[in-house]
Amino acid sequence: MNYKTDIKTLNLPGNSLILVVDDTTTNLEIVFNILTNIGFDVITDNNGKSAIKQVESRPPDLILLDVMMPGIDGFETCKRLKDNSATCDIPVIFMTADSDTDSKVKGLNIGAVDYITKPFHEEELLARIKTHLQLRNLTKNLEKRVTERTAALSRALKDLQESQLQLVQTEKMSALGELVAGVAHEINNPVGFIHGNLQHASVYFQDMINIINLYQQYYPNPVPEIKEEIAAIDLKYMLADLPNLISSMKEGVQRIRDISISLRTFSRADSDRKVSCNIHDGIDSTIMILKHRLKASEDHPEIQVIRDYDNLPEIECFIGQLNQVFMNLLANAIDALEESNVGRTYIEIEANPNQVLIQTSLTENKKHILVRIKDNGVGMSPDVEQKIFDHLFTTKPVGQGTGLGLSIARQIVVEKHGGTLEVNSAPEQGSEFIIKLPV
Repeated sequence: MNYKTDIKTLNLPGNSLILVVDDTTTNLEIVFNILTNIGFDVITDNNGKSAIKQVESRPPDLILLDVMMPGIDGFETCKRLKDNSATCDIPVIFMTADSDTDSKVKGLNIGAVDYITKPFHEEELLARIKTHLQLRNLTKNLEKRVTERTAALSRALKDLQESQLQLVQTEKMSALGELVAGVAHEINNPVGFIHGNLQHASVYFQDMINIINLYQQYYPNPVPEIKEEIAAIDLKYMLADLPNLISSMKEGVQRIRDISISLRTFSRADSDRKVSCNIHDGIDSTIMILKHRLKASEDHPEIQVIRDYDNLPEIECFIGQLNQVFMNLLANAIDALEESNVGRTYIEIEANPNQVLIQTSLTENKKHILVRIKDNGVGMSPDVEQKIFDHLFTTKPVGQGTGLGLSIARQIVVEKHGGTLEVNSAPEQGSEFIIKLPV
């Protein structure tokens, strides 16, 4: 029988390592010659203790272990190997001249996989070795495939969770845009009505003031009852203050109209095609919506927003989605400024005021526009800066951040518009986000 051919046919690795443990030198030489002639790598030992050390330093693929040995016998050697998590998976075949059933049962219960009775036949020895090496290889391959499949499933699950979260975030922004657009539309109608009527009311009040002035000119001495009423209502003050009231109402209505326009601009629904837009309109509408977070409070002065706009051409874009990017970057800048204010007094903040600088410019080749949003807040460490655009990464406390805002912002800029979104930051030096968009 050609055993080398059998080994190739059975797909056994040519570098399979076998440890043979026997206190009889003749037995070791016989087994060593048989196995090495077949092509196996073979190491030998003549006692259990040193064999265990060999296994721990150089784990074999299979162990042929004599039962009757001085010191610790084969049963105890096998037990210690099976108790060790690093060596417990190595198959052990006992070699013994004792063929009684009790010894075989004891060995199998300890963890051996097979028994070979001395004197053994060469064909039987090789057949049993091949069988258990095949089983071990199959087990190792199966474990490897299970590990790989588990890792693949874990990655797929993580990707699915990220996609679900991103979809939820996108749907939330879409729903918010529709809600804001609806509210802006509903506000716009009555505000337009009030704004138009105030124009007429202003003219009517001026006409009435003129009539009253004429009456006072030609009838300077009214009856006592009218005199009393004039004194009661303080007619002189009322006539002087009425234009101011009308002017104040006009300013208030105009403020509401500006907010309504900003809301509609910010929540502009994107079609399936890009449209020509002025980037500055989107930035201004976002600032208007965030104005309540910029105002002064008892804890800090007003956050200064410095706009340094270049003369930019309109660009083809999904303006509604870009407005989401501006909203995220500006809101993060305000968060960083608020964090930098912790532990500082009003006077200290006033001496070094919170600022957000927004700069727009054209690149030298006129093919791209740059939008820089820079704050003088807490800044970021290099480690955070590297991870800032990763899915689900957030520096905010639990419940205050999803870790999706900046990853979605980069996706909108890069994938939807073919641009880039980068960040420059340093601890205590603030952060600058740079958006680059093709014209």
